[in-house]
Amino acid sequence: MSQRVVITGIGIYSCLGENLDEVTKSLYAGKSGIIFDQVRKDFGFRSALTGMVKEPDVKNFLSRRQRLGMHQPALYAYMATREALELSGLDVDFLEKSETGIIYGNDSTAASVVEAVDKAKEKRDTTLIGSGAIFQNMNSTVNMNLSTIFKLKGINFTLSAACASGSHSIGMGYLMIGQGLQERVICGGAQEINSAAMASFDGLGTFSIHESEPGKASRPFDRDRDGLIPSGGAATVILESYESAVIRGAPILAELIGYGFSSNGDHISNPSIEGQVRSLRMALKQAGIGTDDVDYINAHATSTPVGDSSEARAIYEVFGEKVPVSSTKSMTGHECWMAGASEIVYSILMMQNSFIAPNINFENPDEDSARINIIPQTKEQNIDCFLSNSFGFGGTNSTLILKRV
Repeated sequence: MSQRVVITGIGIYSCLGENLDEVTKSLYAGKSGIIFDQVRKDFGFRSALTGMVKEPDVKNFLSRRQRLGMHQPALYAYMATREALELSGLDVDFLEKSETGIIYGNDSTAASVVEAVDKAKEKRDTTLIGSGAIFQNMNSTVNMNLSTIFKLKGINFTLSAACASGSHSIGMGYLMIGQGLQERVICGGAQEINSAAMASFDGLGTFSIHESEPGKASRPFDRDRDGLIPSGGAATVILESYESAVIRGAPILAELIGYGFSSNGDHISNPSIEGQVRSLRMALKQAGIGTDDVDYINAHATSTPVGDSSEARAIYEVFGEKVPVSSTKSMTGHECWMAGASEIVYSILMMQNSFIAPNINFENPDEDSARINIIPQTKEQNIDCFLSNSFGFGGTNSTLILKRV
């Protein structure tokens, strides 16, 4: 790596809040963003629980023409990116005259596809679907829309890697800048919130059915966990070379020092301890640090019986029992394609405000979670270096390590 890579802006639009200030307060308070959604129950869902994120009204920010090709993932991502760019001190005039790329994580556009097909069936004339539908339907909808809205002139593609999409997007941006191929890359992850996007996932029977108490349903690492809760929104991280950030006088929020990745090469949905361990060790080696240098781990743990146990065992194998661990999914549910990016944002907010957000609903450990240091309540603690795990269907694993500058 010929260039140091730093983060100069972050933005968030999630079930914990629609901006950084709201989300920081929710994280510190251990506030859950999970609700019971009657629409899902009426639709035929086994579980009607979800992290609720309202669809933003962007009419005050974008023209009708700009909005035409945007559906939920792009709308959420726009809100998060708008906030991140403002924090970073970047505007459209600067972006249009410089080389800024975008690599954004997204792995579905289900609702827009269903709406377009339904309209074609109803009208029996595809010309009546609307000219914006194709741009809403494509998996690359986020980077297509954001690159045109913000006049971006650098690398431009979507990264699709299931629930590790957001994390890998940051990892790829890190490699691009580190190799000197880009000066600045907008990275992140977006996840739509609607019945069409989650129906087949619900059909797997992996969602929690503790519907009577939505805020207590997501229970990562707890012995009585019974499944994950789907969630979504968007999170954006502005990556930049250290030299560029200094020249611009941009705020440096953190430095990205390690990116580990692996493929399990095994079952399409079951996790692999060995694969996770390889990702963890690769990130540590690439960062050039030891396990004692990591002050906090934001775990992938989604509240599934098998997944959480596997990660607890992987963390114990690499780090032992001392490093503090929590899963912010206990509050947000599983934000899927955005999770790897949002959990970087959540962890940076913790680092800035010197606290560890709690793994809420952790009341009784199981055999594996009892071996690691899970933080069940908000803890005041200085964080100089943190690690974030993201694992996805197909056996894709990603680990990022960031430190304070």
